[in-house]
Amino acid sequence: MKTGMRSLLALLLLLLALPAAAQELKIAAWNIAWLTTKPAGHPDLPSGLATRTQEDFARLRAYAERLAADVVAIQEVDGPLAAARVFDATRYEFHFPAETDTQRAGFAWRRGLNVTRNPDVSALDLVPNARRSLRRGADITVRAGEGPPIRLLSIHLDGGCAQGSVRRPESRDCQNLGRQAEILRDWIAERRREGVAFAILGDFNRRVGRGDEFVAMLEEAGPLARPTEGFANPCWARDGQARSFVDHILLGGPARSWLVRDSFRVLVYAERDPALRDRLSDHCPISVRLDPR
Repeated sequence: MKTGMRSLLALLLLLLALPAAAQELKIAAWNIAWLTTKPAGHPDLPSGLATRTQEDFARLRAYAERLAADVVAIQEVDGPLAAARVFDATRYEFHFPAETDTQRAGFAWRRGLNVTRNPDVSALDLVPNARRSLRRGADITVRAGEGPPIRLLSIHLDGGCAQGSVRRPESRDCQNLGRQAEILRDWIAERRREGVAFAILGDFNRRVGRGDEFVAMLEEAGPLARPTEGFANPCWARDGQARSFVDHILLGGPARSWLVRDSFRVLVYAERDPALRDRLSDHCPISVRLDPR
């Protein structure tokens, strides 16, 4: 009996001495469409913007719970107080760029993760002094358990160039998007030099097809995996007609091989009333699971 107890104790000590296994990580992107604590009629908000009710916030909180992501790159959110209307602040922490815009790109992550806040990618905001600027990127490093770190960048890029050329732009929006692509390419190149896994998540305002110029510019710095590739977006689809994604998750470096097969998901709202589209969001959350092996 004593010998058996000693063997069991030795086995337990051996298990405790082993390094903790890397944990699977679920990352998501969600544009929550003018999520703010500002009241209706505030000068920072568009006139006629639908005011969310407590019932609307309850719906959004329920979807955040269903999403159950470890890290969510969020867009169009007016800081931590607004984020806490959707994500339970007892379970999630938040980070947003140091800017005053109502529409900010930031992060919510599950408490207990090891997260480092990196400097904002402020260069993405090409018109920082405008009333409604082009938004900085929020940059964090995340480590789950004893697994390797991953660098995450939450972005919300310039709109108005969903399909136009960014190499030979014929509009100001396409010119801006091309400049933002160069900034992201440089960010990717730096991560490649570091040898770290990374992902860029959020609202690209870009329908990306095969051979798209925007992605081609980014891949000048290194190959990327795009989980939305080959899929149509079922979010608020009418008569079964899905549309192209403008929200994307791009994986680079070691993270390309971390993608769990068939893990890409779109959390589609159960509501079908078009009147609720602006009270929830015109974007549905997208997510993938990563296994940092």
